[in-house]
Amino acid sequence: MNGHFYRALDETLYTGRLKNGLTVKVVPRPGFTRKTAYLVTDYGSIHQDFLLEGRQYHTPAGIAHFLEHKMFELPGRDVSAEFAALGANVNAFTSYDMTAYYFSCTDRFEENLRLLLEFVSTPYFPEESVRREVGIIEQEIAMYEDSPDRVYESLMSAMYREHPIRVPILGTRESIREITTELLKVCHRAFYTPANMILCVVGDADPEEVARIAGQVLGDEEKPAGVKLRPWREDMTCQGDPEHGRMELSMPCFQLGFKCEDPGTGEASVRQEVIGDLAAEALFGESSRLYLELYEQGLIDSSFGGGFDSADGCALLTCGGDSDHAEAVRDAVLARAAVLAAEGIPPEDFLRMKRSALGRRIRDLDSFDSTCFRLCAYHLSGFDYFRFPSVYAAVTEAEIREFLGRVARKERCALSVIDPM
Repeated sequence: MNGHFYRALDETLYTGRLKNGLTVKVVPRPGFTRKTAYLVTDYGSIHQDFLLEGRQYHTPAGIAHFLEHKMFELPGRDVSAEFAALGANVNAFTSYDMTAYYFSCTDRFEENLRLLLEFVSTPYFPEESVRREVGIIEQEIAMYEDSPDRVYESLMSAMYREHPIRVPILGTRESIREITTELLKVCHRAFYTPANMILCVVGDADPEEVARIAGQVLGDEEKPAGVKLRPWREDMTCQGDPEHGRMELSMPCFQLGFKCEDPGTGEASVRQEVIGDLAAEALFGESSRLYLELYEQGLIDSSFGGGFDSADGCALLTCGGDSDHAEAVRDAVLARAAVLAAEGIPPEDFLRMKRSALGRRIRDLDSFDSTCFRLCAYHLSGFDYFRFPSVYAAVTEAEIREFLGRVARKERCALSVIDPM
């Protein structure tokens, strides 16, 4: 394990790669009683197509999330109960392009770490259990369909024609019924191999001991991972008409999105993210002129917000909230973006925005969970996350103007609205 001190953050990060291919990152926080560990695989809901051992697979939508659910089963054991007995809080999530398993504890860290590594690396998918899980996830899908949060997934389906981000992370009722024990085993073999994963720990932990335990539990053999296929091709246009849905709500909610080019990987990707975040702040952030105007006109309320989102192969600028006048908000955003692109941002405002955004990122390091998550996510995109201050320093006002002029245009725009029944 090699340590590197980041003077701008006053942080030290230890990084190593085990014989089995697993990347290990440890951020020591001496004196803290709490420890957090994330075990992340470079595999999410959009990775439906891949090559493994000379064979090409196209898997059903929702299988990455389905697999996450099933990983908590071991023969004759209750993994969640074992973590609870060890004093740990354990959880997991599946996103568009990664799956994470994590725990936090104040005691018995090494035992909890061994359990985390054991259950995530052990494929156990009994037929009866798999069939039962279909019903459980169908209920989860039904609950999500009754949630206002589905306005975001409706936006994805309106914006994208081919990219699998247009399909919900949970999949559909039809797609999850196609999931079998054999397919779960194939996906686990393809993506739950150490060479496709990263282990990150933040807390008062010994980096060498963390690496030793990981090697001991997972073994030394390095196995090849599945090769992701990305057959989707997207242009930058969106369908013109708003996407409307209905459910029991007190007032309409909406999501507005602008399609961005694939940011790629590495530092260029992070720079594009920072530009996108600063553009969102300048355009419709709480301190922006547009936010105040929309609020005073009663077109938005305190639920309004937005930012820059990205996943493997795509990116978008978004905003949304509760409003009776979603289309008026869209038109105002487009008009204000055109003004900013033409006239620019005053130097003092741009400097203040950059300092504020950088300060939020630095304060976010106080959260062990956030630090673990970001170190893993940025590693998977080919960037050392603790280098983010240098990216902020390099971004210019001209880049924000160019971004808004290129992205915040009507032909790149999609709108999703959920109206009350």
